[in-house]
Amino acid sequence: MRRETLAVHSGYEVDPTTKAVAVPIYQTVAYAFDSADHGAALFNLEVEGYRYSRISNPTTAVLERRVAALEGGVEALCVSTGQAAVNYAALNVTELGSNIVSIPQLYGTTYTLFAHVLPSQGVTVRFAASDQPDAVEAVIDEKTRAVFCESVGNPAGNICDIEALARVAHDHGVPLIVDNTVATPILLRPIEYGADIVVHSLTKFLGGHGTTLGGAIVDGGKFPWTAHAQRFPMFTRPDPSYHGLVYADHFKEAAYIARCRSVYQRTTGAVLAPLSAFLLLQGIETVALRVERHVENGRRVAEFLRGDRRVEWLNYAGFPDSPYHALGQKYLGGRACSLMTFGIKGGFDAGKQFYDALKLFKRLVNLGDAKSLACHPASTTHRQMSVEEQRKAGVSPETIRLSVGIEHVDDIIADLDQALEAAESDE
Repeated sequence: MRRETLAVHSGYEVDPTTKAVAVPIYQTVAYAFDSADHGAALFNLEVEGYRYSRISNPTTAVLERRVAALEGGVEALCVSTGQAAVNYAALNVTELGSNIVSIPQLYGTTYTLFAHVLPSQGVTVRFAASDQPDAVEAVIDEKTRAVFCESVGNPAGNICDIEALARVAHDHGVPLIVDNTVATPILLRPIEYGADIVVHSLTKFLGGHGTTLGGAIVDGGKFPWTAHAQRFPMFTRPDPSYHGLVYADHFKEAAYIARCRSVYQRTTGAVLAPLSAFLLLQGIETVALRVERHVENGRRVAEFLRGDRRVEWLNYAGFPDSPYHALGQKYLGGRACSLMTFGIKGGFDAGKQFYDALKLFKRLVNLGDAKSLACHPASTTHRQMSVEEQRKAGVSPETIRLSVGIEHVDDIIADLDQALEAAESDE
C-alpha cells in the first residue's frame, strides 16, 4: 500500500469482538493473567499479550504499527514526547564514556540534551562543524556509537544528505539516527536511504492539530548489531536487568526497539497515554492531504516573501539558488517543506514589530499544526544557546520562523503583508 493508504489503514483490523472500525481507546492500566504460569510466560516474552500499560497498550500498539509502516521500519515505540524519543534513541546505543556525533543544526531542546544533559550522565556529544558528511566523519572516533541528524533542520531548514551520512556512519560501524519530524514520511523515508533509526515528534505534522504531545522511535531493522558486538554489547550479551535476555538472539532484526521498550520505557516511564495515541491516529489519517496543502501554501508564501522589498533574506530550499535545492530534489521529490525562516529590513527591532503585528499567525513555539504559526527562535526555542551556538544552528537575532498552515493562502499572505507594513511604519 502507498503511504496515503497506510496512514488510514495500517496497523489495525476491525475489532473481532465489537466489530469497531475506529481504533478503541483501551484506557486501562493493567491486563488480567489467566494464571500464574500465564503471567510468567508474558514476562518471559514466551507468549504474545499485554501486561501493564507502561510497557505496551493495545491503542498505542496500533499507532506504533502505523508509524512503523509509514517509515518502512520493522517496529516502533511510541512515547510521551518527541524529546523522550530523542533521549531514548540516544541512550539505547550508548554507555558511560561513549559519544554520539551530531550535526550542529538542531532543534534547541535537542541541542540542550546533547550539549548539557547527556554529558552530565557520562555520554559526550561531539558536534561537527557543519552538516556535510566529511565534517561529520572528522569527529567520529573509536568511542562513537551513533551519528545523529535532522533530515530537515528546525529552524535552519537545511536538508541533510542522508545517503552520504549513512555511508559515513556505516563505514565506522555505527548507526545513523535521523529526526524526520519536519519532513514526515510523506515527503521522505530516511530508512530507504540507509538510516537505521528514525525519530519523530508526533506532536507536529503527524498529529497535526496542536492538541496532543507524543514521540516515536522507528527501528529500520537493518543494522547488524551482532557484527559490531564489541561496540554494542547491550544487544549481544545477557541483560542482567531482564533475567539474562539477549536482545539480538530473541528479537532478531527488532532488537533495538525491543531493548528501548524493555530497558527505557519500562524502567523510566515516558509513556504515551492511550487517549493521546487515539488522537494522534486521527491526525495521521489526514497527514498526506495536509502535507500536500502545507507544501503548496509554503511555496506561495516563499514566493511572496522573496519578492517583497521589505524582506532582507529568506531561507527556503524550494528555490534553485538555495544550497539545499539539489538535496530537496533528491530527498523530498522537489517539494520543499512549509517550514522557513526569514529576516526583514530593519533587523531585530523591525522583526519584533512584525512579529507583534501578526493576526492570523499564532505566536508560539509549535510547528506542523494545521494553523499557521510564527516563532522567534532566538528568544524562545534557542534562547538557552549562546549567540555563536545559535548561529551554528542556523539562528540569527532577527530570524523569524514560519510554519505555514493549511488556511487559504491569500489570507496567510494578507496577514504577512499587513505585519510587514506595520513593521515598516514603526521604523
